[in-house]
Amino acid sequence: MAFTGYLTTEVVEDWEDGLISRREALRRLALLGMSASAATAFLAAHAGPAGAQTPSASSSTDAGASPALDPALPPGMPGIPGVPITFPGPRGELQGHLATPDVPGGAVLVVHENRGLTPHIRSVAERIAGLGYTALAVDLLSEEGGTAAIADEGAVSGILSGATPERLVGDMQAALDELERRAPGVRLGAIGFCFGGAMVWSLLHSGEPRLAAAIPFYGPGPETPDFTGDAAAVLGVYAENDDRVNASQQRVREALEAAGLTHRIAVYPGAGHAFFNDTGGRYDPVQAAAAWADVSDWFAMYLAPADPSTSPSPGASPSD
Repeated sequence: MAFTGYLTTEVVEDWEDGLISRREALRRLALLGMSASAATAFLAAHAGPAGAQTPSASSSTDAGASPALDPALPPGMPGIPGVPITFPGPRGELQGHLATPDVPGGAVLVVHENRGLTPHIRSVAERIAGLGYTALAVDLLSEEGGTAAIADEGAVSGILSGATPERLVGDMQAALDELERRAPGVRLGAIGFCFGGAMVWSLLHSGEPRLAAAIPFYGPGPETPDFTGDAAAVLGVYAENDDRVNASQQRVREALEAAGLTHRIAVYPGAGHAFFNDTGGRYDPVQAAAAWADVSDWFAMYLAPADPSTSPSPGASPSD
């Protein structure tokens, strides 16, 4: 599928950052369909391991200073504990992790990285519930028995790359159906990370009309994005030091403008790809805290119950 190229560069970046060995990188590239010779050449064309990135000392984004952060506690933790659930999908039963506040002020679909529905992504759903929104993290590997059923983490990317866009979008739409059932009458949002960020862009590209807010974190946009028919206010999250994903930033910006959607493109200085993942080697606690503050503000603005007297006008935000 179209995301195979992106997933191969994810493997290379993990190797460059010292998160996996060269042998493991070659194995994962083979699982993504590369021949041994092609995988060897692909790695040879890139820099060797340099170790995990050092968190940036920078403390600001285009939105201003970052909030204070206890480095032992990722932003938004601990949140509201969630539970595993199953629900109907277009091709069979789907799995997910649901966290529910006492009185939901909105509902949010959470889409995982290329490692599947991990404890980290479950914790993100719980943190979003802590903000006051029903949160459902969908497992896009449900058809294979779920992430937990796949013993080889390296095989997850290969499975996702082989899934059709129709299957992935259909599963996300079914998760929105489930959110509507569990939290009727509230506004819907979506947030996704890395591969999940690309999935949120794809959901917008599909013309999904129910989203009031969408936050793709450092996910590549479609080759020819078209967001006509969408109604979501979009916060696009990017890391300054993430050239491969940033290459698609201009085309999604132009598509957002063409569709007349409220949007903001936020670039977090000094941060690298996957800087929000507190379980990974690229975690940047300062910029993660800044991004979480922006996520909280965005959902508060666009998922809260409608108030006509304070509704923002469409188009790019002044801080874009």
